[in-house]
Amino acid sequence: MKNIAIIGSGSWGVALSVHLANIGHKIKIWSFAEEEKNLINNERKCKFLPNITLPENITCSMDFEEVIKDADFILHVTPSKFTRSTFKQYKQYVGTKPIIICSKGFEKETEKTLDEVILEEMPEARVGALSGPSHAEEVSIAVPTVLVIASLDEKIREEVQDAFMCPHMRIYTSTDIKGVELGGALKNIIAFCAGVAAGVGFGDNTFAALITRGLQELSRLGVAIGGRKETFYGLSGLGDLIVTCLSEHSRNRKAGKLIGQGKTLEEAKQEVGMVIESIDNIDVAYSLSKKYNIEVPIISTAYDVIYNKLDAKTAVRRLMTRDKKMEME
Repeated sequence: MKNIAIIGSGSWGVALSVHLANIGHKIKIWSFAEEEKNLINNERKCKFLPNITLPENITCSMDFEEVIKDADFILHVTPSKFTRSTFKQYKQYVGTKPIIICSKGFEKETEKTLDEVILEEMPEARVGALSGPSHAEEVSIAVPTVLVIASLDEKIREEVQDAFMCPHMRIYTSTDIKGVELGGALKNIIAFCAGVAAGVGFGDNTFAALITRGLQELSRLGVAIGGRKETFYGLSGLGDLIVTCLSEHSRNRKAGKLIGQGKTLEEAKQEVGMVIESIDNIDVAYSLSKKYNIEVPIISTAYDVIYNKLDAKTAVRRLMTRDKKMEME
């Protein structure tokens, strides 16, 4: 049995806590909201996963020290834009405890990956990243799921693998923390585009094309930034891309679908009701593509849909009528 701290009481943080608690670990969740803390502690509920009853070995607190002090390791599960500000508040309690990044995205202001944010704040930190094709709604009810833990620290890889694995969850290991993080961050943008396609009314042919060509884009850009190509064809790249593009659980896909149906960006955000990482990070991906001189037509078109009010149908026509190319160019 492990004592595990989870920083963040959103759907993914709670889903991970339910999984880990159900296989015997003792879980303490940190929440910034008293309403969410009370709902977890008093009613054993999470507002983002209303059909789940939380096990008794999960508690929630708004006190970082209380949550972290006895933990064997920490799962960081806040939206990417709050990673630095939240970590600043609890880094004094970390010591040598591993910090496992379970969020997917970039820090917008610096264009850094989240492991870079943590290490900039705490250079001696022991970090890893957990990612892969997984929806909170399914993990919380023990649907068979396969993830990857990436770290340069072998002990972190082994500890997380051992803590998470059970008959309905399998964990692979990787040393490519950059690639695993980038796959999780960049695929959200392609999922947004898949949602736009669904909102416009396109079908399976279009989704297959988006996934295939989107994978080419995120792997090209991801390799330029520092990931390994093979990582993008694994669980945290292709695997996560498939599940996020095709599932109604995905908030990124839902936001795109609403815009494809004619809603404004603000209307889509309001209806989704949770942080939409693709919208928060697409300008970072667009900027990085310019920095590294990588051609990313799908990402660039999505950028124009969100920030330059490009009509969804016009966006598709623009992609379909680009100059002729060899497939692997």
